[in-house]
Amino acid sequence: MRDASTEFLQALARVEKFDAMVSVSLLFGTEWSGRVFLFDPMMMGDPEEELRFLQEFAQQVGPAIYNVYLVRRLRERAGAVERGRFARELHDGAIQSLIAVEMQLDVLRRQSGTQAPVVNAELGRIQKLLREEVLKLRELMQAMKSFEVDADRLLGFISDTVERFRRETGIAAEFVSELERVDLSQKACRELARIVQESLVNVRKHSGAHHVLVRLALRAGNLQLTVEDDGKGFSFSGRLSDAELQTTGKGPAVIRERVRLLAGELAIESTPGHGARLEVRIPPARKANNG
Repeated sequence: MRDASTEFLQALARVEKFDAMVSVSLLFGTEWSGRVFLFDPMMMGDPEEELRFLQEFAQQVGPAIYNVYLVRRLRERAGAVERGRFARELHDGAIQSLIAVEMQLDVLRRQSGTQAPVVNAELGRIQKLLREEVLKLRELMQAMKSFEVDADRLLGFISDTVERFRRETGIAAEFVSELERVDLSQKACRELARIVQESLVNVRKHSGAHHVLVRLALRAGNLQLTVEDDGKGFSFSGRLSDAELQTTGKGPAVIRERVRLLAGELAIESTPGHGARLEVRIPPARKANNG
């Protein structure tokens, strides 16, 4: 470590207090690396011999740690395959069946016409409930797909999400990206994708909006996501910062929590009766909690 930067020691000291430390690095190809730290060691012999022993110890333990990493990665991939299978079954099974039933109800409702207004109204109510359940299942499918999003797929995923929202709800929706690619970990990309999905679900359920604009940009070194609509707005008027939203408990709690996981900031601007603007700012990858 003679040629290594010691800046990380300050952050390490805030987590674990120590007066002395020895360390040895582990490297397995290009996909996994690590470092073993030994705090306040009791040096009983020659320091070079002690360090050599630690290195040999790491070489013995390293493969076991690497195997744990491989097993975890295999489980994640198996989970992704299972989620994909489940999503296909939802689409080919439950969703298609619900759509077929909804279409049959529509035919019955049209045939009944004005002859049986009570029955016609009840069929319309059931039809509306079925349509809502179809939308919920499709949103669940999209939520499962977000697990596979990474930096290369994020922009395309958001674009597809917004386009699907437009087709399924009839609300005019547009996605504008000022970036060609984002510099975020896969975990951060998943959270950002879920924030977009949650925002659009809220627009569909609560806003009564006719237009939605989703924008991704870089502002003052931060990644900025905005979701703006022309609907009912929130119950408050004006702009609430992240701290104010936390203090008052206003705004969507699920989105607040996801933004917190990204070490970001959430602000909401609301004009009751005229719309709302949700703004998420995420710090650069080196600062965000996106490991």
